[in-house]
Amino acid sequence: MHDSSISQGAAPVPLQEATPVLVLDLDGTLSRSDTLHEALFTMIAAFPPVLLRMLRWLFRGKAAFKRRVADMCVVPGEGLPLNEEVLDLARKAHAEGRRVALVSASDQRQVNAVARHVGLFDDVIGTGAEASAGRNLGGKAKAAFLQERYGAKGFDYVGDAKVDLPVWAAARRAITVGAGPALRRAAEAANPDTVHIAPPPGLLGTLRTYLRAMRPHQWSKNLLVFLPILSAHELSEFGAAVAAFVAFSLTASSVYLLNDLVDLQADRAHPRKRLRPFASGALPIMHGFGLAIALLVLAVAISLAFTPPAFIGALACYYVVTFAYSLWLKRMLIIDVLTLATLYTARIIAGAVATTMWLSPWMLGFSMFIFLSLAAVKRQAELTDQLRGGREKSIGRAYEVDDLPVLRGIALSAGYAAVLVFALYISSPGIKALYGDPRFLWLICPLLLYWISRMVMMTHRGFMTDDPIVYAASDRVSQVVILLCLAIVLVSGSL
Repeated sequence: MHDSSISQGAAPVPLQEATPVLVLDLDGTLSRSDTLHEALFTMIAAFPPVLLRMLRWLFRGKAAFKRRVADMCVVPGEGLPLNEEVLDLARKAHAEGRRVALVSASDQRQVNAVARHVGLFDDVIGTGAEASAGRNLGGKAKAAFLQERYGAKGFDYVGDAKVDLPVWAAARRAITVGAGPALRRAAEAANPDTVHIAPPPGLLGTLRTYLRAMRPHQWSKNLLVFLPILSAHELSEFGAAVAAFVAFSLTASSVYLLNDLVDLQADRAHPRKRLRPFASGALPIMHGFGLAIALLVLAVAISLAFTPPAFIGALACYYVVTFAYSLWLKRMLIIDVLTLATLYTARIIAGAVATTMWLSPWMLGFSMFIFLSLAAVKRQAELTDQLRGGREKSIGRAYEVDDLPVLRGIALSAGYAAVLVFALYISSPGIKALYGDPRFLWLICPLLLYWISRMVMMTHRGFMTDDPIVYAASDRVSQVVILLCLAIVLVSGSL
């Protein structure tokens, strides 16, 4: 790639003197993601009060707004989800000796960062570049700029959005990326010489991607809201528990979406998380933000309709703590693990609130220790992946690979403490009111000791996925242990 200062100031290339230049847009075209939106969420995650500044920046115009954002954050070119079909076009043109340009409405510094990583471009021009005369290079402004620089019909243009229609009209050839039927028709009307690449997935595929972004497999954790009515052997409030489960699931998905938006860089460095819809560029970032708001509103509506007013308070506390975890707490040593354990226990407390059930202190004690154990297992799994990948320090976490023995110790000791609490519960005076013969419940203790020890061992060997509860739901041995425990509870209650 030519030096950016040279490429920005190079003389225009008239059509009659050269083969038409291949011009690529950046956001949504070369990159599947939008770098401005990524920068905004990165800034908000690092310093939430910046939102107030952004409102002032907007009044100064688009170019000034992008300049101020780039002053604080430039998204690295490394790790961005680049569109391979667009890259192939650029490589082919470069191999043929054609001039290849990256021209974007993004700030010049952002465009430079991506161009340095790709290394194919002769011209690298963004908003704020000297060559663009301070214009926001989008829509008609970009069309006029490209005609001034390369001459009438002196370029082929690769773009992805409705705003590119004036540019396609001015180009010799229009090349659309991921365009739907309506945009394809509009591009063809603007320029008869139009080529379409990287077609979007169908409606069913798109819906599956949105559903995957909501992480429905994580909803199994919200089954904890049913524990209060099950432990009390009282099913009269089952409907309220179902409503609480649905509300918690929607709220959790809302937070997962926001978490993915502020954690893009860390996710892209992870062997599995890099495939998530936003990290991979499969879904637009702002769609995730809109969906997160819609899910939260729906969760509140369901709660108001089917649960006591106090449940809204429990749901709000869960949301605030989860959001704080996504922004700050997950980056704090040990506090992140304690917060995860608290969020698991919060589901049980919310279930009790929704069903107006009294919550046993034994259950609170047991849940505190067992979920601390599982939270430590989760961090252990991440560090094990990191160790196998040869990385010394976590991205977005406060742990190093040398911390693995400490996390294993926390997981085992907290898990064994949970079993001790359960054993004391079996010996408590009030147990006979719920079970015909509580002595059979002692059989659960060795099963739990085995299961906790095995979970830590599986994590040590690298078999654990990101969440131990989700892993347990699909692990055959865990399923057998759970079924045996349920059978023991049923036998104890019937005798």
